[in-house]
Amino acid sequence: MEKKLYKLNDHVIMKKPHACKTNEWAITRMGVDIKLKCLHCGREIMMDRIEFERKLKKVLGEQP
Repeated sequence: MEKKLYKLNDHVIMKKPHACKTNEWAITRMGVDIKLKCLHCGREIMMDRIEFERKLKKVLGEQP
């Protein structure tokens, strides 16, 4: 299994969209849990790293 590389402040695309109809998120905290901020509505969620890696579709990298 390929290890996905991501870091703090990276923008990522998740497989399923948020309730506000976007699937783009920014990583705001990393550790055992990953904290994500929705780039459309600003809502923040936390999920464990295993769940995050399973739901991750693509890493866009750090955006300006």
